[in-house]
Amino acid sequence: MSSADAAPDRRRSYHHGSLRTALIDAGIALAREGGPDAVILREAARTAGVSHSAAYRHFADREALLAEVSRHARAELATQMRQGIAAAPDPLTRLGAVGTAYINFALSQPGLFRTAFKSHPTHENHDTPTTSELDPDTAEPYEILSQVLDQAQSAGLLDPARRLGAPLAAWSAVHGLANLLIDGPLPTTPAEVDFALNQVLELVARGLLKQPPAG
Repeated sequence: MSSADAAPDRRRSYHHGSLRTALIDAGIALAREGGPDAVILREAARTAGVSHSAAYRHFADREALLAEVSRHARAELATQMRQGIAAAPDPLTRLGAVGTAYINFALSQPGLFRTAFKSHPTHENHDTPTTSELDPDTAEPYEILSQVLDQAQSAGLLDPARRLGAPLAAWSAVHGLANLLIDGPLPTTPAEVDFALNQVLELVARGLLKQPPAG
């Protein structure tokens, strides 16, 4: 059978909007392999087996596709953060789990990590809605961090006067470490990653948190 004969069947398989999903999946695969610069609408269309013009029916331009791929990358990161939090018994340990998940994601999925924040929602005053307003299943990574810091404040570990800027300070420290690990010059052997992460997490905890109350 010729490629021309096969094309109609392939196009029919994307009926009722599934082409959009196929294009997003193709974009995710491109980002996983090559980061945000690899997310090109024409290449996603080729991977999905459709014409460039067909892709434009679902995405106005590359930036629209990149926004969807970026959202997926953040969702994967958020899932790993939630998994770490679920195994942590207290707010202080949860803060460490958030940072550890962030670094592990950067090292295991550098392409998606670099893509995650290329297109993302912003929050006025660099903060997030209150914990009660967030859906725990769809919260952004920054919002998950904010939830953990809310818990630390409720437990008496975080001075309320430091709460507003706390997510920005903690995020900046861990994000900076992630970039230094995946782009250099920091070494990435397991022992050296653990050492660097522990140093950063300890610095964040000392800068933001009070000493835990005596048991």
